[in-house]
Amino acid sequence: MKIDELRKLSDADLVAKVSELKSNLMTLRFQQKSGQLDSGKQLHDTRKDIARALTVETERKNAKKEAK
Repeated sequence: MKIDELRKLSDADLVAKVSELKSNLMTLRFQQKSGQLDSGKQLHDTRKDIARALTVETERKNAKKEAK
């Protein structure tokens, strides 16, 4: 997921997306441990997507603090 797509989401949608990505990461980790995961790239991409989403979330929180 690209950063521009994440920035277009509302705050509530962004929080939901982070939650969804974290549960997906947990599923991928279980698949990796059981040998069902073909490529570790999915794990890498999911972790990066979570980091991007959390970055956007932090940017918004900081922007709200500065506006006050």
